[in-house]
Amino acid sequence: MCAAKKSDKPFAGVAPDCFSCVVNHALSASRFAELNEKQTRRVVRVAEAGLEESRTTPLLVQHIVRRVADAIIAEKGESSSFDIYAGVKEKSNRSALDYAERLQGDIDASASPLEKGLQIAAAGNIIDFGAKDHATLNLDKELRSLCNIPFTRYDFETFRKSLNAASTLLYLCDNSGEIVFDKLFIKLLQREYPELRIVAALRDKPIINDATLADAEAVGLDRLVTTLSSGSVYPGTVLSETTEKFQNLYACADVVLSKGQGNFETLLPVADRRVFFLLRIKCDYMAALSQVKKNSLVLMQANAGKKVSL
Repeated sequence: MCAAKKSDKPFAGVAPDCFSCVVNHALSASRFAELNEKQTRRVVRVAEAGLEESRTTPLLVQHIVRRVADAIIAEKGESSSFDIYAGVKEKSNRSALDYAERLQGDIDASASPLEKGLQIAAAGNIIDFGAKDHATLNLDKELRSLCNIPFTRYDFETFRKSLNAASTLLYLCDNSGEIVFDKLFIKLLQREYPELRIVAALRDKPIINDATLADAEAVGLDRLVTTLSSGSVYPGTVLSETTEKFQNLYACADVVLSKGQGNFETLLPVADRRVFFLLRIKCDYMAALSQVKKNSLVLMQANAGKKVSL
C-alpha cells in the first residue's frame, strides 16, 4: 500500500500580488449573495484579517476564501453546507451540457482527437468565479470560443508517455460546467487507454463554483468513472487537509491530472513529476509563475527538482 507523505505542507504566506484579488473576491461574493453594505463590510474585514494573519502564519489564499464563504453563510443565517453559487453552478452545468454535442463533433473531426479533447478540457477552465467576477463572465461567449485558445506550455508527449506506462490516473476536477468538458476528455482517455483506471476527485463541500459530488452526478460524470470527495473544503487541494483515503490514492496514482488554478496553486509547491497541471492562466501572478502568457492554456508537468515559492 502506498503512503502519503505526511511532511508535505503548503508554503506559508500569501503573495502580495494576491491581496487585492482576495479582497475583491470577498466584495463580489458578498454582493452576489445579496448582503447589505454593513454585512459586506464585515465579510471584507474577514478577508483583510486573514491576509494580515498570513504575513506570520502559514495561510493560503484558499484558507481565506473559505473563511469568506463561511462569513457570508453566517451573515445569511444559513447552515454550513449552504451553496452560495448553487444557481449559477446549475446554469454552468446546463450550458456546458448544451454545448457538449457540438464539441464532441469538433473532437471527432480532429486529426488528433485526444489533443482536441485536452484543449477543450483546459479551455473550459475559464468557468471560474474565483478568478473572474460572475458579473463579467459571458459564459455563452466563452463556450463558443473553447476550441480557439492556444497552449503556450504543452508537455503533451511527456503526458502521453506517462499514460502509456500507467495503471491509475487520478483526475482532480475543478469547476462546475468545466466538468462536462472533463467528461468529454475522460471518454477519450478511456477509448485510448481501455485498461487505465480513472478516478475523479471533487470538493467535499460547496466553495465558490467548484464542483462537488452532486455536480458530478448532475452531469453524469459518476456514471463514467469512479468519483470521490477529496475531503477538500477549499478551492484547491491542500493535501494535509484532505481525507486519508484521498491522500493514499494520490500517493498511489501513476499519473495525477490536476485541473484549474486553485489546484495549481496548492499542489505546485509539493507535486512530483507524476503530476500534470491543466489550466487556463487567469492572472498576472500565475502567468509569471508558469512563465506563460495570461489567458493562454497550460499542460505542465510538475518539476520535483525545482523549489517553488507561492
